[in-house]
Amino acid sequence: MTETLFQLAFLAAVPFWALMILVPAWRWSHRVASSPLIVLPALVVWAVAIAPDLGDFAREMLNPDLAGVSELLGRDSVVAAVWAQVLAWDLFVGRWIYLDSRERGLHPLLMAPIMVLTILLSPIGLPLYFIVRSLRKARA
Repeated sequence: MTETLFQLAFLAAVPFWALMILVPAWRWSHRVASSPLIVLPALVVWAVAIAPDLGDFAREMLNPDLAGVSELLGRDSVVAAVWAQVLAWDLFVGRWIYLDSRERGLHPLLMAPIMVLTILLSPIGLPLYFIVRSLRKARA
């Protein structure tokens, strides 16, 4: 069950990424990405995955320490939940990048690698987008 939830979290996010990267100019891509609710499928997976450990998870998050968080992350259900949470957050960040880049008229071929990098490593993709965005602003 936990392995299924882990995989399902990824599958819940991929269609939205596909729209924003593969067909960014399609009006339905913009309509779908305009809703912050696109993160809900991954968050539903998070809720189902964390349910068995919600009490322990909540207690640890109220007073976190490295040993306690490490112990929680040793549980497959918590790893699946955290994976779903990371995917939801990355999607939320990617959604903002997509909408902002469309508003600024940044070319989809420029944005596609940044979006892929945001999927894989949002702590790198987001600052890279900020750099591209500021360079665009400086030129304008």
